[in-house]
Amino acid sequence: MRQLATVALLLGTLTTGLMAGLFAAFSYAIMPGLHRGDHRTFVAAMQQINRAILNPWFMSCFMGAIVALGAATALHWSGDRRVALPFVIASLALYLLVFLVTVAVNVPLNEQLDAAELPAGGDGAGLAAVRERFESSWVFWNLVRAVACIASFGCSAWALVLHGRAGT
Repeated sequence: MRQLATVALLLGTLTTGLMAGLFAAFSYAIMPGLHRGDHRTFVAAMQQINRAILNPWFMSCFMGAIVALGAATALHWSGDRRVALPFVIASLALYLLVFLVTVAVNVPLNEQLDAAELPAGGDGAGLAAVRERFESSWVFWNLVRAVACIASFGCSAWALVLHGRAGT
């Protein structure tokens, strides 16, 4: 049972780390870079990113973190593994916040942006309005999920340390 708990916690730590890196990269590089572009470039790039990200690699990490942290929580509920339990629970709770923000805010914004028509020629007021409805809200909520996901990763990494110490 200890080996299964180790694997679940390790997978939870890896998947939250990968997701934290993705959300953080959007916060400190991708969105600031796109912000510098014109409206057409911004909208078209985000539409393509939002379509491309829906792939098995992303979904494995995004959903896998919940499964792995949930399993790690259950497997740390008893015995010497309990020492790591508060940090495993904190990691799961923080990641569930990431999940809820993604599903309740970022995905609907992505869907609205995806439905926006790109008018032919120029950088018209229509594109500016589409961008204005999307950008600031999406950036803010992405920052929320980046911070929560980094904290989730930190909690699961510390839980992994405690789990390892308890086994020695």
